[in-house]
Amino acid sequence: MISLDEVRHRAEIDAKTHGYYLIPDPEMLKIILEGLKTNEDRYGYPSCPCRMASGVFEIDRDIICPCDYRDPDVVEHGACYCNLYVDLKTHEGGELKTVPERRPSDKQKRVIESIGKMREENEKWVTQVETVETPRELWYCKQCGYVTFREEPPYVCPICRAKREMFAKMMTILNFKTS
Repeated sequence: MISLDEVRHRAEIDAKTHGYYLIPDPEMLKIILEGLKTNEDRYGYPSCPCRMASGVFEIDRDIICPCDYRDPDVVEHGACYCNLYVDLKTHEGGELKTVPERRPSDKQKRVIESIGKMREENEKWVTQVETVETPRELWYCKQCGYVTFREEPPYVCPICRAKREMFAKMMTILNFKTS
């Protein structure tokens, strides 16, 4: 199990690395960090505490903190969806706005469906989901060469911070089975 201090330290390092700040409200910061810790203890990865996670890494990959949507949210709204990461203006007392959900509805639906299937199969939470056939694509960053295997490219390259437009599709694999 990871400690709350470790979760905070990891978030602080990530914020500093990418030119962000953590939400200045200490109570709200503690709640968000506790949510990340809870999700990491529960699922094995720190999924966003403000979104519903399925417990299946492949389905939740886009909401592992820092999520794929953080950078465009901070640029557009001054904060990410859960308000953990904020820009300088917000950190220095700017208005904290409500950030609209950017996660596509089809991904949200997959989470709900997978949770429903798990509950039907077993009365308590489990970490497996019925096999789902999903097309996956191999994407590479034209700037640094980073390669990822997922449904769509990330909003920002995790290595060189290149925008989504710098990713090119290498191939599509149909009927890839995840479990």
